[in-house]
Amino acid sequence: MNFIEYDLLFESRNQLIEEVTQLDEKMLHHRPAPEVWTIAQICHHLYLTEQVFTEAIANGIQERDFNNIIQKNIYLVTNRTKKFATPDIISPSKAPFQLSSLMDLLAESRDRLLQVLYDMDSDIILNRKKAKHPLFGDLSLDQWIELLSLHEQRHIKQIQEIKSSVL
Repeated sequence: MNFIEYDLLFESRNQLIEEVTQLDEKMLHHRPAPEVWTIAQICHHLYLTEQVFTEAIANGIQERDFNNIIQKNIYLVTNRTKKFATPDIISPSKAPFQLSSLMDLLAESRDRLLQVLYDMDSDIILNRKKAKHPLFGDLSLDQWIELLSLHEQRHIKQIQEIKSSVL
């Protein structure tokens, strides 16, 4: 993994943690509109998403190398005016969460991802490996990592909007 991907993962997660660390239970579970997730649900969704991404990356690492993986425009995920259907596997629970348990889940999923990346052979080049993404099709593993960060950024903006709607 190159340093840019590594930095993106840490920057987005640190920003997420900063946004939610000091929230009380009321803010954590505030729903500005019936169709909008709470901040707790967003965090749970990010945990579930990271688990799915980690599994895809782990499986992709085991595949053969490819020389012609087309880089996709994954940046469209940052456009919050574009809505995406959330697959059931990454849909958050409706049950209330404690902030501490959400932080534990997010730490667990990030630790698992980093362990997969640290455990891979040093000669593996992530832009020569791929896995199928439900929205983008075949994505190189380096784009999977970048997409995870971009996805987290998208939801950080959503969290900021929810927080500002209350203040």
